[in-house]
Amino acid sequence: MPDWAPYEQPKAPPGTPNVVYIVLDDVGFGALSCYGGMIDTPNIDRIAADGLRYTQWHTTALCSPTRSCLLTGRNHTTNGMACITEAAVGFPNGNGHIPPQCATLAEMLVERGFSTAALGKWHLTAEDEMNMASTKRNWPVGRGFDRFYGFLGAETNQWYPDLVHDNHPTDPPATPEQGYHLSVDLTDKAIEFIDDVKAIAPDRPLFLYYAPGCAHAPHHVPREWAERYRGRFDAGYERIRETILERQTELGIVPAATELPPINPIGTPDTRSGPDDLPFPPLDYTRPWDSLSADEQRLFARMAEVYAGFLSHADAQIGRLLDFLAEIGQLDNTILMVVSDNGASGEGGPNGSVNEMKFMNGIPDDMASNMAMLDELGGPKTYNHYPNGWAMAFNTPFKMWKRYSFNGGTCDPCIISWPAGMSARGELRDQYHHAIDLVPTVLDCLGLTQPDSVKGVTQVPVQGVSMRYSFDAATIPSAKTTQFYSMLGTRALWHDGWKAVTTHPALSGWDHYEQDTWELYDTEADRAELRDLAAEHPEKLTELIGLWFYEAGVNHAFPLDDRSALEILLTPRPQLVAARDRYIYRPGGVEIPESVAVNVRNRSYSIGAQVDIPEPGAQGVLFSHGSRFGGHALYVKDNRLCYVYNFVGQTEQKIVATEDLPTGENLLLSASFDKTGELPRGVAQGTLSLHYGDRLVGEGKIQTQPGKFSIAGEGLNTGRDAGEPVTDDYPGTAPWTFTGGTLHRIAVDVSGTPYIDLEREAAAMLARE
Repeated sequence: MPDWAPYEQPKAPPGTPNVVYIVLDDVGFGALSCYGGMIDTPNIDRIAADGLRYTQWHTTALCSPTRSCLLTGRNHTTNGMACITEAAVGFPNGNGHIPPQCATLAEMLVERGFSTAALGKWHLTAEDEMNMASTKRNWPVGRGFDRFYGFLGAETNQWYPDLVHDNHPTDPPATPEQGYHLSVDLTDKAIEFIDDVKAIAPDRPLFLYYAPGCAHAPHHVPREWAERYRGRFDAGYERIRETILERQTELGIVPAATELPPINPIGTPDTRSGPDDLPFPPLDYTRPWDSLSADEQRLFARMAEVYAGFLSHADAQIGRLLDFLAEIGQLDNTILMVVSDNGASGEGGPNGSVNEMKFMNGIPDDMASNMAMLDELGGPKTYNHYPNGWAMAFNTPFKMWKRYSFNGGTCDPCIISWPAGMSARGELRDQYHHAIDLVPTVLDCLGLTQPDSVKGVTQVPVQGVSMRYSFDAATIPSAKTTQFYSMLGTRALWHDGWKAVTTHPALSGWDHYEQDTWELYDTEADRAELRDLAAEHPEKLTELIGLWFYEAGVNHAFPLDDRSALEILLTPRPQLVAARDRYIYRPGGVEIPESVAVNVRNRSYSIGAQVDIPEPGAQGVLFSHGSRFGGHALYVKDNRLCYVYNFVGQTEQKIVATEDLPTGENLLLSASFDKTGELPRGVAQGTLSLHYGDRLVGEGKIQTQPGKFSIAGEGLNTGRDAGEPVTDDYPGTAPWTFTGGTLHRIAVDVSGTPYIDLEREAAAMLARE
């Protein structure tokens, strides 16, 4: 008799529910309308009306760390995710690699008869593995997901996203001019992935991880969505906080006695400094609304309108997903979990930004530049972020924002709906929970236990607790007793209703953690963390501080790291191959991520293109790296060689050849930067020269930026500029491919060798070939 049992696909029991995670980004506790916010989210409200809203659900305060918790049920430092993957530091707590001992929910469910798919933001792959030469072990398809469509890194341009389809990069199916937006595209693919499964096996359960880029910067949205909010935020963030708190107390989201903290709750650059007189982080200061000029108020209000439109637009896509599940008869038996990965973001600083990459390069925004882009906010020409006063408003009623262990960073929306599995409808739950609790909740609802091993690897026990006990029991005490926090130098510990938290500023570089001030709060009565009880209950504070160190040890939380964003992002990290003096790129390949592309920061470099040009008329991009928000490119326009260096989107520094291109075979067209100094530190100053062969045909002074062109995405291209262009000066249309000749290859040299020697070496090499 044939025995097929060993080869049969795993099958879930009949009636097993689908599981859908909807993971929002940088959406604070006070943003959604069902949490008292002033942003209309009718489709998320639908989910809340069919289920539960949790008022004390928490995250790690940052993207990758929280997402690792959501998918594994273990604390972020146990997962090696002390910070974002692009900021991995190599210690066990922050290596940027979820260990195989901490399997994802997808890895658990795919062996129990589930189909699995991930859409949108992943942000759980180390930067050195985000390329086509690397292992794909930590890409979604390597961590239990059958399908993936989205972006691997921290953020992406919503108009020109850096997309991966399963295990390979792909271009967006349309352009902004054709109506493209990432949130719509992701939802189209989510519906497609669901239908692919249900059309064949209607009863096969699905785990869908749906993580739109919204509402992380850049805040990109079609203009008509932002226009819906015209005037709604004109009163300013301080008055808006009051309005949101009034709505929250009416809804019962927070205790009736809750008060608002000041807008600068832990100090300002004028009132506080750190050990060794180190300054308070200037980007963590919030400007009082009445101190702003009329133009500044107009700009800041528009930034909030754009953010609100972005979130409402994403909500409309969630509505499309819900409608499809209802249409195919799957909605009632789907466990829906809507969460945010951290509080609203303060990364826009006091003045907001039209280009968030300035923050990542340690360059402050200036108001004149921002005002000039007022009418472009949300469109393809901006990479925008609101000022941190709006983070305080959208985190109402809490202190601070993303990156901080105060509730403004960690206490976030959590909505759970399962019409077929819970009787509660539209109710609130005040039990204290954390992102690590979703995995055990799902397993509990499915009647499953955590597997002892996955893919042959013995598992670290899940650290969260199931929330299912609270589904139909509103007043039952929290099953959770302790939760540990550690983020970018900030620390906290919650235990049985008490919370100890430090006032150490995130990313301050203060170090000297032994000098930190710890505060103590009764979180049942004081969610806003206003009444510090440390002096009244010193023994309780001592107990919680000791418990923090115990939990930190259990969770591998050391060393702590509070360096600046620029310092952390520029930390040397392992690469598949060692850095070299010369890089060769050929047309036809996919975009090369910045992390593995040639690094020209703060050094001399030469870019040479080997081309055949049979006759005049060649045009297009020879080499590009980055985007209009920071990058450089070598291209041909009007029969002249051109080079542009776009300094953090602030200044386009363009050099154009003084002569027409030559014609012939194996021509060398090049741009060479000779660094002569730094001003300020890290910003290289020097001369950029253009050459046809060994003949100088143009030169000019430029400066190069100290940090990366992008956090994730907008890499290096040869023979075209995929995605957002470095400059609008390119001839032709996207992707501005080089035409009218043949581009054989691009060579980029960073050895510091004078250009004329490189030209001679190239000529000799061509002769040998």
